[in-house]
Amino acid sequence: MQSMLDIKFIRDNKDLVKAGAKKKGSKIDIDRLLTIDDRRRQLLAVVEEKRRQQNESAQMISTATSDAERQKMIDASKAVKRSLHEDEEKLKETMMEWQKLMLQVPNVPDMSVPEGEGDADNQELRIWGEKPEFSFEPKSHIDLMKAHDMVDFERGTKVAGFRGYFLKNDGVRLKHALFNFVIDSLLKHEGNQLITVPSLVRKEPFLGTGYLPEGEEDLYKTQDGDYLAGTSEVATMAYYMDEMLKKEQFPIQFLAQSPCFRREAGSHGKDTKGLMRVHEFDKLEQVILCEASHQESVNWHEELLKRSENILQALELPYHVVVNCGGDLGLGQVKKYDIEAWVPSEGKYRETHSCSYFHDFQTRRLNIRYKDTDGKMRYAHSLNNTAIAAPRILIPLVENNQQKDGSIKIPEVLVPYMGKEVIKKS
Repeated sequence: MQSMLDIKFIRDNKDLVKAGAKKKGSKIDIDRLLTIDDRRRQLLAVVEEKRRQQNESAQMISTATSDAERQKMIDASKAVKRSLHEDEEKLKETMMEWQKLMLQVPNVPDMSVPEGEGDADNQELRIWGEKPEFSFEPKSHIDLMKAHDMVDFERGTKVAGFRGYFLKNDGVRLKHALFNFVIDSLLKHEGNQLITVPSLVRKEPFLGTGYLPEGEEDLYKTQDGDYLAGTSEVATMAYYMDEMLKKEQFPIQFLAQSPCFRREAGSHGKDTKGLMRVHEFDKLEQVILCEASHQESVNWHEELLKRSENILQALELPYHVVVNCGGDLGLGQVKKYDIEAWVPSEGKYRETHSCSYFHDFQTRRLNIRYKDTDGKMRYAHSLNNTAIAAPRILIPLVENNQQKDGSIKIPEVLVPYMGKEVIKKS
């Protein structure tokens, strides 16, 4: 498993890496890392020299001209072997600490990322759509969906525990209508590949994508040491793990679907009712691998954002786009946009999409490489963006489309998939 940043880059750009870590609110001690790296390099040199000496001693024994000389050589070889073993143990311990620290070094955020500690400090970029004006008191998605027998939270809790739910009838149909519409929309983009990916994934892809070690509390872990993924991104990024790609393959575009699982460990007091923070959901994720070019990453970042905005615009859902501050970025993210749709019952925007790019943070760890036109080995760049996540998207969808008589209007683009224009009591 590779580190997320090249140690040479860290050494050559110590102040930049420190500033990036500070911007993200990371407590990583870069000076300690570099001290350990000095020790690692010294021990490597010592171990390599003693291995050379041991090999040389072994070869010399056969040249001994007497038993006494032979025994003397054997004793000397054993002494080198003992000393080598001691230094190899020291190197092993040093490597363990070095790797632990390296896994905690955050990627350097882009200069355009605003300062801030959390999502309250994210900056609004633009607003789209008109917020609906109701001549009545708008209901929450909970009341609306329960009234139309689209969801059952009580039995969901009985069967699955906290945050459990059953999606029912038109709730299920609406979810599938959304997924089919989004799939049809995004597959119009040339080169997009539709895949379903595993949710039960080995530890290595989680380390590679940066969800481990710091995100472990939010993951479900099996007795076998595997994990349930909270996003299709994890398995999709590992698709080419330890592979050498061809430059001509880029950009590689995936539209990946899977069930997703999150413990919401740090959110026990948040959104405890309804469909906002459930433990189990379905998701379509856009994942892109491209050439190792900052400009290429930036261009694809904007393109992925545009694709998701187009989806919300087609659904006629009012939303705004925010650029995430440093403290609201993950370990590997260089820059991230969130799209938040308007939720009338709460009188605020709530996140529906997240769009990020990583440079070679993930691909370096996952060992996804290619040769550029000059034959130089490079790690690809990676990006991801939510295409659609359900049942969360149902919250703004049903609330913004509720009618005075309690019915729910189906957005025009979904009518062919639903087979009807309105959800109403029979």
